[in-house]
Amino acid sequence: MAEKTFTIIDEAGIHARPATILVNTANKFSSDVSLAYNGKSVNLKSIMGVMSLGVSKGAEVTVTATGADEEEVINALAETMKENKLIG
Repeated sequence: MAEKTFTIIDEAGIHARPATILVNTANKFSSDVSLAYNGKSVNLKSIMGVMSLGVSKGAEVTVTATGADEEEVINALAETMKENKLIG
C-alpha cells in the first residue's frame, strides 16, 4: 500500500475539470486507488465519488493505492495535481 497526503490550493478546490483529469489518470493504472477527505473515502476511479467529497481550497486529501503499480499511480497523480495547480 502506498499513501500520500496533499493540500489543495486551487480556489475552487477539486471541481469538475480537475476531478475528471484525476479520474482519467487513476484509470490508467491497475491498482485500487482511493481519495480520502473529511473522514470519507471514495474510489478515485469514479468521477461521482470524487465530486461527492466536495473538496475545497485548503483541504487535506489523502490518496491511497494498493496493487502492482501503487507507487507509479501515486506519483502520476501528484504530477497531475501539480500540472493542474491543485497543489503547490
